[in-house]
Amino acid sequence: MILRTSCLFLAVAGFAVAAAPTSLSEAIAQGKVSIHARLRYEGVEQTALRDAAAFTVRTRLGYATAPLQGWKALLEAENVTAIDGDRYSQAGLNPGGAGRAVVADPESTEINQAFLAYDAGKTQLTLGRQRLVLDNARFIGDVGWRQNQQTFDAAVVQDKSLAGTTLTYGFLHQINRVFGDRHAQGDWESASHVVHAAYAGIPGGTLTGYAYLLDFDNSAANSCATYGASWQGTAPFGGDTKFLYRAEAAWQTEYGSSALHYQAQYLGLEAGLGFKSGSVALGYEVLGEDNNVGFKTPLATLHAFNGWADLFLATPAAGLRDSYAKAGANLPAGFSLLAFFHRFELDRTGAKIGDEWDAQLARKFGKHFTATAKYADFRRASPVFPDVRKIWLQLEFVY
Repeated sequence: MILRTSCLFLAVAGFAVAAAPTSLSEAIAQGKVSIHARLRYEGVEQTALRDAAAFTVRTRLGYATAPLQGWKALLEAENVTAIDGDRYSQAGLNPGGAGRAVVADPESTEINQAFLAYDAGKTQLTLGRQRLVLDNARFIGDVGWRQNQQTFDAAVVQDKSLAGTTLTYGFLHQINRVFGDRHAQGDWESASHVVHAAYAGIPGGTLTGYAYLLDFDNSAANSCATYGASWQGTAPFGGDTKFLYRAEAAWQTEYGSSALHYQAQYLGLEAGLGFKSGSVALGYEVLGEDNNVGFKTPLATLHAFNGWADLFLATPAAGLRDSYAKAGANLPAGFSLLAFFHRFELDRTGAKIGDEWDAQLARKFGKHFTATAKYADFRRASPVFPDVRKIWLQLEFVY
């Protein structure tokens, strides 16, 4: 019996080894198809502009080879189509949308990702067009909410040789932004360096340090050097309850081709409680200013911060303070709820800008489908800013 079991084990092991690709043709043949489709309606009401109604479908089709001696490749194409492209402003690309509110989902067809990667165990190298998300995407992100994802033409090395430590270096040659190739600011020519280190070997949290040296030839005002650190984690709070916390601070100045002269600070604090049924938290974020220049986060997933109405994708020249409360809940029948309240002020003067309420209800259907309804309502306290109300209805399929 033992001999028979051993022979069976060896036969299965031998089959697994034989099944691994030994040639490029086998690596291609054993590859995997990926499909990501997203149907979305976005409606916008904004002071002094005609209402926008963007009914778009984003289709993303990819193919990744099976690993061959540590190497693999991925090619991914993406198309964004609008049912009526003139019912909204495609960031100024469509004359028919003039005077309407902007929805940053222009029609486009492009290569979203195309890279070659090598995995040496604890070290990975990726060359080509790729996604890159670091930490909570406050500084480096893929802007996943928009239909056209932000990607990077880059060389990225990630190493985990040291216990509990992840080291990342990236050289960014071009930034492929959400506006697409047809937009004047759709691609940023870049000679930027990303250095990031995260250490999870301390009980209760992860300590992170970073330096982002960003230089853009055709967007010099966004060139900046940012140095910072964060600490985040959880701690027991009794029973099934956990104390959640995050603290981050950064310092920024001009860099590379920038003609600006400033030194601005960033501070992010958040604390809350996590339960089986959800979580609640309070937060405070400050994007400082100096010499009439606000702290910059040009490569962030901006929609995730400072309100979903997207009034503050660029920090005001007087800086920004965002005091917020958020709550998440796991509801019956598989629904999940996420809600925010924001109060915004100028950092330089403390003057109130306005308040915003955000809410999102989502539910997964089986393995591949997710439905989402989302709402944002910004009410201004200063005539410098508009009132903005947005609503989204979305169905997503991932395979």
